[in-house]
Amino acid sequence: MSLTNGKVVSSEPLGPTEGKWIKLVKLTYNDYKNQTRTWESAERTTRAKGSGVDGVGILAILEKPSGPEILLQKQFRPPLNQIAIELPAGLVDEGESVQEAAVRELKEETGFVGTVSEMSPIMFNDPGMTNTNTAICSVKIDTSLPENQDPKPSLEEDEFIETFTTPLATLYAECKKLEAQGYAIDARVGTFAQGIELTKRLNL
Repeated sequence: MSLTNGKVVSSEPLGPTEGKWIKLVKLTYNDYKNQTRTWESAERTTRAKGSGVDGVGILAILEKPSGPEILLQKQFRPPLNQIAIELPAGLVDEGESVQEAAVRELKEETGFVGTVSEMSPIMFNDPGMTNTNTAICSVKIDTSLPENQDPKPSLEEDEFIETFTTPLATLYAECKKLEAQGYAIDARVGTFAQGIELTKRLNL
């Protein structure tokens, strides 16, 4: 089985009651001139009751003798009809905190066991189109622990994910290289990589 086998074979409009994961809504609002306007928006149907956060992304850095490396994933994404380069991530389940979701998703998708050291502000992925949001948790992975010596993911039946690491020092160049090879770069990965590059150029 290979990620390259993934491809979209058809596309059609989604009926208003067909959506399992998302729904389309028409919003009526008053703008800054107090004029009434409408807006089309997509919303997740999966946000846990009582939670203000849809999902979590996991920023996991592995310390290696050659320098720190970031844990990334390759996953086919049908809306793009491409394999995307992403952070490990997932939805927050009902009754769990964002930090708990980060630790759970890290173990399920990569096999690694880690602890959350920091959580970002809640971030909105595309506020002109959707209210979907996420938080990024920085996770420490102690590679000396026995459970992290030979990590094995526990993927769901419909998940097929390849995990890999790449040096932080050359992450921006690696994103450019992967894009040239036909991969789609997730905005969180690309923004993080560009941030690292800017700190170098601006000597911050």
